[in-house]
Amino acid sequence: MLELHSKLPNQGVTIFSIMSQLAQQLGALNLSQGFPDFAPPQALLESLSHATLHGSNQYAPGDGLASLRQQVAELFLSRDHIQLDPITEISITPGATIGIFSTIQALVNAGDEVIVFDPSYDSYAPSIELVGAKAVRIALQQPDFSVPWQQVKDAINTKTRMIIVNTPHNPSGSMWSKQDWLNLIELIQASNIVVLSDEVYEHLVYDGHRHFSALSFPELRQRSVVVGSFGKTFHVTGWKTGYCIAAPHLMQLFRQVYQFANFCGVTPVQAALAEFMQQHPEHIQGLSAFYQRKRDLFNSGLQDSRFIFTPSQGTYFQNLDYSAIRPDLDDVAMCQWLAHQHGIVAIPISVFYQHPPQDLRLIRFCFAKQDQTLAQAAKILTNC
Repeated sequence: MLELHSKLPNQGVTIFSIMSQLAQQLGALNLSQGFPDFAPPQALLESLSHATLHGSNQYAPGDGLASLRQQVAELFLSRDHIQLDPITEISITPGATIGIFSTIQALVNAGDEVIVFDPSYDSYAPSIELVGAKAVRIALQQPDFSVPWQQVKDAINTKTRMIIVNTPHNPSGSMWSKQDWLNLIELIQASNIVVLSDEVYEHLVYDGHRHFSALSFPELRQRSVVVGSFGKTFHVTGWKTGYCIAAPHLMQLFRQVYQFANFCGVTPVQAALAEFMQQHPEHIQGLSAFYQRKRDLFNSGLQDSRFIFTPSQGTYFQNLDYSAIRPDLDDVAMCQWLAHQHGIVAIPISVFYQHPPQDLRLIRFCFAKQDQTLAQAAKILTNC
């Protein structure tokens, strides 16, 4: 009899799939998984139609269409004053997750250690485990999800090969300050450690906060890989298109692996994004204000509720503390209670941890929704 063993024996179905399926089963309002319930820009959809009707239907170059890579380079130049070579430093990928996976496979070896800050996106640890390395989990400090820098310093050793940064941070909505980056530089500048910076929510920042990319710091320029997502930026998560940026020597290592994980991204999608970005720079320029208004609409509807919260600094997620409502329930049970008793679905924060704090009473809601959806959600939650 054929006998096979799982390489990820402890890995089940993701919480995002579970909660979205629960929402469908119950007919509940779904603010769990991070995707918009409104249409992308009409001009972007027209660009996709034009691309498919006018020949952009065969293989794109493995590293991505030159026109889209050029738009990414121009974006970093205008926002961060960073000069990038689209040919040697930028690759287009079918989504950010495969970019993260390929970066870890390319730069981390069996026996290495990778520092991961919990709560963390659920693809990090499995990607590390598959290469035979160890994820060293460091919990961010409550209540503001700040980095415990002394713990980071204590965790670094000769086996440490990578540190994964996520800013703006999913699921907390917190952001790294300039001082956080300077603290990291001080710890690793004399080491052989690389930085994987997950910046997929780079344009979704609020209240005057500034997003600092790893590429903004000359000390990190030669040791960092930055991952981004067009899906988050242009309301097209189903298009599964992202990018990776790294110095040429790192990008060469990345491409050696990536070419066998995926031959190329979807050609008409890349063509559409490149055309839209070139013709409509105002979309990204107005994105922070667009989502801040939605965050504020959702939060204002909760002012008379018993939930406690600090407005999210970035991403399109808002965490709510429910300890004044059902402190007897852990966050997984709370999400089940909300779904079955009140018809609304959220994500428990504990699933983003290896060892969640026992007193954690936080659940995550996505506010990338239509205004009426947010108003309905706030009404439901206020009555809990």
